[in-house]
Amino acid sequence: MSDRIILKLGGSVITDKGADCTVNRAALAGIAAAIAGVPAARIIVVHGAGSCGHPEAHRYHLDKGAVTGQTEGIYVTHRAVSALNDAVTGALREAGVPALGVHPLHAGVADKGRLVTFESRHLEQMLALGMVPVIHGDVVMDLSRGACIVSGDQLVRYLAVALKCTRVGLATDVPGVLDGGHVVPEITPETVPKLQIGNSTHTDVTGGMKGKIDELLGLAKAGIGADIFHVSRLGDFLAGNDHGGTKVRGV
Repeated sequence: MSDRIILKLGGSVITDKGADCTVNRAALAGIAAAIAGVPAARIIVVHGAGSCGHPEAHRYHLDKGAVTGQTEGIYVTHRAVSALNDAVTGALREAGVPALGVHPLHAGVADKGRLVTFESRHLEQMLALGMVPVIHGDVVMDLSRGACIVSGDQLVRYLAVALKCTRVGLATDVPGVLDGGHVVPEITPETVPKLQIGNSTHTDVTGGMKGKIDELLGLAKAGIGADIFHVSRLGDFLAGNDHGGTKVRGV
């Protein structure tokens, strides 16, 4: 049986985070070609919002929630991330990958900013049919706050457990987790306090690199390790080869 892989595409990889919702179509084409090259793998793609969602969520203060009469930000932000999801899904399909977009707004519920449920039976059926679900950071309804942003990294943590994934990879615009300009080869709960990990320099309501590490360490405690690497090494990761990046492990 082949690996079941969750592949997270960083928002900074697939968009220009310094511009207003500008999709990096050249990067998407390269990613799609790499995924198309491993047709036997069962892959779930999760992508960040980049410049298609973070600015809108920040503008409408969705990190703090939503109240009656002030819900425009839910629509505007979801519309932005859905447009990016269409672009990612379209690039994959152009490369021959049977991709299908899935919107967390329609499947997930959060409480105090954390997912408490996400319907995954339809994802299991997609995988059984040989399809590639493409999921994204999104607005979801929140039982305490009205609404909240659920990041792609939080989705990775939740779905990797729910779907019993064997491998998790994060393709980013850096070669791994950097500390003092050098790639950290491995991170564990014991070593992470010693690291100087920065946040994104762009508008990011989900915590940047530190947020990723927090989610992945939580995932590692559940027995699922993860790898962070430069997107140019995606083919190496998918093939199970060394990618020169960072491994996040529980021990």
